Amino acid sequence: MTNTFYHVPVLLDASIEALNLGDGGGLWMDATFGGGGHSRLIVSKLNKHGKLFGFDQDPDAVANSIDDSRFTLIESNFRYAKQFLNLRDYDVEDIEYEFQTLLEDSSSAAELIKESTWEELMAVIRMYGEVNRPDRLARAIKASSEILPINTTENLIKVLSKHAPSGREKKFYAQVFQALRIEVNDELGALRDLLEQATQLLKPGGRLAIISYHSLEDRLVKHFMRSGNFEDKIEKDVKGQTLAPFKLISRKAIVATPEEVMENPRARSARLRVAERTTYTPAL
Repeated sequence: MTNTFYHVPVLLDASIEALNLGDGGGLWMDATFGGGGHSRLIVSKLNKHGKLFGFDQDPDAVANSIDDSRFTLIESNFRYAKQFLNLRDYDVEDIEYEFQTLLEDSSSAAELIKESTWEELMAVIRMYGEVNRPDRLARAIKASSEILPINTTENLIKVLSKHAPSGREKKFYAQVFQALRIEVNDELGALRDLLEQATQLLKPGGRLAIISYHSLEDRLVKHFMRSGNFEDKIEKDVKGQTLAPFKLISRKAIVATPEEVMENPRARSARLRVAERTTYTPAL
């Protein structure tokens, strides 16, 4: 039975169109399988020679696996895609990658709060949460954790509620949850790994389509797609032409239509960026 825990897929039609599936052949990858919404649409457009690999380390995702010979679910984080796919002796032509932004109670996050100093918490919140006065917030979280362990989302919200801007409470909570989740899961590190691997995994002409849900992810994606590095340093040859492993298909991020946002509020913050692999390969 399909697990209904996962949200409705965001930018579904736009992302599949961006991948340019062509005649439905070739090898493809969905790096965050989740509920399988994007994967199901991809599989429906594959011919008998097409193949899709889905990656997800969440055990709940297994319940959503697709019963189709053209699909294989790999229970692992997408940052290890290259190792798994090399074991299968495949060249991946395209990657479709979607980040999920759900936050659930996490023993790892509780451990982070317990073991960190308030200064370390402040650094995490400042870097990944993008909230005002991260120092004051970190001190409050740490002080409360000394009295009562913050081991559930509910406990954390009780602390955050005293510092949340009026009328913007939900966004404030989401920003702090985001910071803890990114630190615990090393999500930005995993994203960097995947982007760097895409240079090796994709053949020239292969498409890379990435949906991000906040500015930190989107900035990494935008810089790497444009320049081939995370510092966004543009290299050019003697003729002045840009030397980069990807070329942008759309200069601006693709966003959801007002109609999709009304039907699926999660789509409001989604940004889809698409690039195509060039023949240029940077020196290692």
